[in-house]
Amino acid sequence: MVRKLSLACVWLLAILCYAVPYWVLDQVNAWYGSFLFWSVAGVLVIVCNLLATRGFQEQDK
Repeated sequence: MVRKLSLACVWLLAILCYAVPYWVLDQVNAWYGSFLFWSVAGVLVIVCNLLATRGFQEQDK
């Protein structure tokens, strides 16, 4: 359940990475608005990927 939720969050964040800078922050003339959003989104994607893959184990051969 956690894996599906975290992967859904990654997809949502990917969509937001396009939507927020181009639709919400389009009136902001400074570059740091989008940069701050993309930095926070990048950290959140890393956390979601860690949650999605924490159950993976290497199987013995």
